[in-house]
Amino acid sequence: MRQVLTLSLALGLLAFVAVPASGQDVTGTWVLSVDLGAAGGGDATFVLVQEGTEITGTYSGAVGDQLEVTGTVEDGMITLEFVSDLAGAVIYEGTIEEGTFKGTCFYGDLGDGTFEGSKTR
Repeated sequence: MRQVLTLSLALGLLAFVAVPASGQDVTGTWVLSVDLGAAGGGDATFVLVQEGTEITGTYSGAVGDQLEVTGTVEDGMITLEFVSDLAGAVIYEGTIEEGTFKGTCFYGDLGDGTFEGSKTR
């Protein structure tokens, strides 16, 4: 009986630790449709790994390929940042609702826009 109780407590603790702070785990490959208005748009692919509230990964899209991404998850808001030689500092801020990651983005010299997409794997 003691072993069952110990195992149950250990599994419960593991489940608690494994849940990301946002309630959503962003680890995976995301394809996002980006709209920058007059500056155009296109698809952006992020390959992300989340550990706690910290996010690392890569971006590939119109302004670069395999660019290093850093980010955070705080209070349900996901922020991703990277630097592109073509656009300068790029920032994505958004939330995940019903499996869709959407929000606003700032592409340095290219301006502001919106994005929306989902995890492909």
